[in-house]
Amino acid sequence: MAAKIIVFGSLNGKLESAFQKLAKLNEKQNFAFAIVACNLLDVDQDAQTISRLLGGEINVPISTYFTVGTNPLPDPIVKRIEQGEDICENLHFLGKRSITKTSDGIRIVALGGVLDTTIVGGLSQEQHLPLHTSDDAKALRGANTADILLTTSWPSAVWSGSNTPLAPEQQASITSSDEIAELCAALKPRYHFSTSLTDLFYEREPFFHQQANPNDDSKAITRFISVAPFGNLTKAKALYAFSLNPAEPITSIPVGTTVSPFLSKLSSRKRGAPDAKDHYGRFADARDHHGGGRNKRSRRPRSPPPGPGQCFFCLSNSRVDTHMICSIGDDAYVTTAKGPLPSPPHFGSSGLPFPGHQLIIPLGHEPTFKSMGQEAEKTYKEMNRFRDSLQAMVASQSKHELGAVTWEINRADNIHLHWQFLPAPLDLIRKGLVEAAFKVEAENNQYSSFREADLGSGVDEQIDFFRLWIWSDDSDTGIQDKELVMQLDNNFRFDLQFGRKVMAKLLGLENRLHWRDVVQDTAEETRDAEKLKKAFRPWDFTL
Repeated sequence: MAAKIIVFGSLNGKLESAFQKLAKLNEKQNFAFAIVACNLLDVDQDAQTISRLLGGEINVPISTYFTVGTNPLPDPIVKRIEQGEDICENLHFLGKRSITKTSDGIRIVALGGVLDTTIVGGLSQEQHLPLHTSDDAKALRGANTADILLTTSWPSAVWSGSNTPLAPEQQASITSSDEIAELCAALKPRYHFSTSLTDLFYEREPFFHQQANPNDDSKAITRFISVAPFGNLTKAKALYAFSLNPAEPITSIPVGTTVSPFLSKLSSRKRGAPDAKDHYGRFADARDHHGGGRNKRSRRPRSPPPGPGQCFFCLSNSRVDTHMICSIGDDAYVTTAKGPLPSPPHFGSSGLPFPGHQLIIPLGHEPTFKSMGQEAEKTYKEMNRFRDSLQAMVASQSKHELGAVTWEINRADNIHLHWQFLPAPLDLIRKGLVEAAFKVEAENNQYSSFREADLGSGVDEQIDFFRLWIWSDDSDTGIQDKELVMQLDNNFRFDLQFGRKVMAKLLGLENRLHWRDVVQDTAEETRDAEKLKKAFRPWDFTL
């Protein structure tokens, strides 16, 4: 079913008039959500308006998304964001560099701010500053696809080949970059929204991209729209409403469609992402956090747990180690583990020239499947699909010498749910030694007993639990996939390193037990991630 969406140009602090307008329009149109392109607030926004916004005194009628524009965010807004909370009810910060899946299944990729040419490499660190780097734009190519691309800057020369040309003085007034053009060419979004600092509305004819798969009958078509600032004096169009059904492929080319103005930029596209410099802990296989991590607004007497801006599993975090990401789907993604348990050559004799220690992580910042609500089943299904694909890759690469073990810690006070995936010798699995090792270690720690179960997403479970999948395929007797579950409760203190400790003993890798002791440098991490991506490509359903 198509969702109705409305996009505003920069509000520049005109919050009440804009949201009152939105409320009236919504009564008739019933929009799924709204987007503010560029600046939500003015550069010198008055403290009273900010206070009223944070206090919920300014009514935001429907879910409204925004990112950084050309103005830095005020400190009180930044503080609210760093606490992992919404600005107020219905007002959501996308992050300066982010991938977001709405409840309607619409995938928004956002890159706020303008290009900072003084930074040669690396990712920008501050979410609230109106600047991004070249590597920020390159990192988002790993999203693979987008329904909506939201950027502060225009893609360079987007008007080329158009029958709707811009006057030279208009072109000169627009902030644009090749990096944004390359990002649009890579993601092939259905809609690309931006804005301008002048009273200009611009809608280019749709343009089509070349499909990577020549047998794909669907069309990759982008509509670029730059919406004028809200309340501008020339009454240039400051609102744009449209309908979008991401599940419905585009099968025909609209009249007037042109070729992509970015064809020359496709040759510079590189899948994946660049090195991120010295960012600590992003994909460590076990967290040291012990607090909860739900992105809900609440009052806390102490410092809150990390929100998406500080969570090392959230792609909106400015410190992401994007060079370790291997694949990004609609609801989850796969990355290599920082400080992997096996060394790169450990499984080399079995055909794996990389550690094989992966993490499967949901895009949503939630501690459990249960807390995901209606997104739980879709997210679980895609994470399981990633697990199946990784297992198939390991079996094929190793010529059925290796199976796989995956584990999950599902606790209400988690920061961000994730699964850990690790290859394991087939003979250990088929002899029952992996299962026995987990059961013995649990007994030694006086934990609850394991039971065989099939919890699915576990969304209906009322208890915390540790879950283990043991998978093998010897190509003769077929696939075996066993799910074991251990209840977690207040009767014992659970060791977050439990899964890694068991596998370290089984694989004779006790000297690599602590991930911090075996962290690789960026070049090594990049090499392993690239090897994994190459091996995984035949099974990567996101391509």
